[in-house]
Amino acid sequence: MSKKVHEFNDIIRKLRKDLFGKGPERIHTIFVDKMAISTLYGNLTPTEKFIAKTPEGISMVHAARTKMIQDVYSKATPEGMEELMEAKLLYLFSDIKIEEDMAVSVFIFDKNVN
Repeated sequence: MSKKVHEFNDIIRKLRKDLFGKGPERIHTIFVDKMAISTLYGNLTPTEKFIAKTPEGISMVHAARTKMIQDVYSKATPEGMEELMEAKLLYLFSDIKIEEDMAVSVFIFDKNVN
């Protein structure tokens, strides 16, 4: 893993830990053209896992997780991300599969990041 990927993953992990009280256990990131694509494993807190034991709970955890991430990134780019990437973050697309405890985030920047 390159130093840039490692530092990028640390920024994501810290933000999610601060936001949800638990960061992902493992993150795999690749840089392609203007995108950073991150797959995050082991995201859910014990409370979220408990809530997600029903279909209604799965929907609730999914909605809360995706909405919170979108809100945080729409207000401000995480500290150090744009400096590390030497590019401005334009968009973030993010989703989580609750049953598999796996999330994917696609970060789109204003210029190539690889």
